[in-house]
Amino acid sequence: MKILLLEHPRSITRERCNDIANTPLSSCLLTGYSAGMLQSKGHDVEIIEGYLDKLSYEEIGDSISTAKPDLLGVHMVYHWKEDHALFDFLARIKREIPVSAITAYGFYPTVAFKNILEQCRAIDSVIIGEPEMPFAELASLVPPGRPATLIPGLAARDGSGSIRHLQQKPVEDLDGLPFPVRTEALSRLSEVNILGSRGCYGKCTFCYINSLYGPGPSWRGRSPENIIAEIDAVITERAAGDFYFTDPNFFGPGRKGQERALRIASLLKKRNIRFGIEGRVNDIHDKTIGALVDAGLRHILIGLESGRDASLKRMNKMTSVAQNEKALGILRKHGVEPNVGFIMFEPDSSLADVRVNFEFLRRNDLLRNLPVTANVLYHHQIILEGTEAYDHLRKEGRLDTPASSYEGTAYFKDPAVAALADTMRQVTNTLFSHMEGIWSGRVMEPPGARGRYARINRLLAALFEDTLSALEKGERPGKEEVETLVQGVEREIACALKTIPM
Repeated sequence: MKILLLEHPRSITRERCNDIANTPLSSCLLTGYSAGMLQSKGHDVEIIEGYLDKLSYEEIGDSISTAKPDLLGVHMVYHWKEDHALFDFLARIKREIPVSAITAYGFYPTVAFKNILEQCRAIDSVIIGEPEMPFAELASLVPPGRPATLIPGLAARDGSGSIRHLQQKPVEDLDGLPFPVRTEALSRLSEVNILGSRGCYGKCTFCYINSLYGPGPSWRGRSPENIIAEIDAVITERAAGDFYFTDPNFFGPGRKGQERALRIASLLKKRNIRFGIEGRVNDIHDKTIGALVDAGLRHILIGLESGRDASLKRMNKMTSVAQNEKALGILRKHGVEPNVGFIMFEPDSSLADVRVNFEFLRRNDLLRNLPVTANVLYHHQIILEGTEAYDHLRKEGRLDTPASSYEGTAYFKDPAVAALADTMRQVTNTLFSHMEGIWSGRVMEPPGARGRYARINRLLAALFEDTLSALEKGERPGKEEVETLVQGVEREIACALKTIPM
């Protein structure tokens, strides 16, 4: 059977340019894993990299018309709006090309499957959860045999038009899955993405990682030997030396998680590669980090989220400020400066919360590097369906969903916090727009750029400090005053970066 898997085009507006939580990084391999499973069943599978290859819908349509697939799978990614352009495109494909079935898959469709099936009649089904097994069963039905609604993990319309689905069980043996298919477009990325585990044992209120997997073990890991076999295959094929584990939680829980990480480190050490990981602060242990650094660890993302224990408890982080600071100390001891996740502005934040957060960042030297400073002084809590925060705020009647039921907006309880958040968002969005080319690696840094970055870094920290202090004194700047302030800072940023190509 001929099957096409589409990574559809995506566009991010200036206002959302740094809102990265629209889909977990681990979703980048969903299409590759689906292709691997389908190929193992004997199907002819092609991946269209509409996003990475910057293809237009017209070009994608030509490819689909030429291939004439029996099944079209669409990895649907939420990019901060309802994607009517994609829906219209799929409707045209269904009219003009004899595709037997179109199915959507991914984190977004898993949570929003009812809304998607109601809005886009061209989509015949939505895979809820991990895509490999439902895809394999669906492919065996095209042309249709038994009803798609009887496939575990597949949501579809029944004969009456009602949307029905059966729950699927998460894949228990990740070692049994075929390695993901990697396209030429993926090979152009600076790092090779590897998924060594799925899920997370944490239960943070703002996170929807585990919404994809449903009931069952919240964290499942591949064996170290299976991971190394995939890395060896990639090295043999592409001579790659830089890898990134896209696992939301590289370590896994407890003592067994540490032992597994140590085993991975011992195997990686022989490969002479460099790699990055992501993890929880309570899993940052001195012995394990030392072994991983010795094996090539160069980058790590840890979710600090807050510098106040009350806020961490509100987010159900199951960590503490003391653990945050201990993790920073261990990583820096081993020469690793982490990238950090941080939520400066929660819907329930008070100015006191924000002040404690700011002092935590300053005390722990997290306001010295421009990309980090711009992120930690900007981020508000993003609220997406599938999270505990979304359900809680909706029940309280505090959630507004003007554009899509999938994303909600909870207004800040404290108007002063809202004013500070809005100011920092406007200023940092200007900075992200100016720096996008350099920070993405597409544009080289000009001579003397470091000095300019340091100047802007000081400017951002001072703006935050001065605005926060004014608000703490009860000063409430008007809209025009805020606009004047923001425009002034934006001019200074533009002046500092005036010789850097955009």
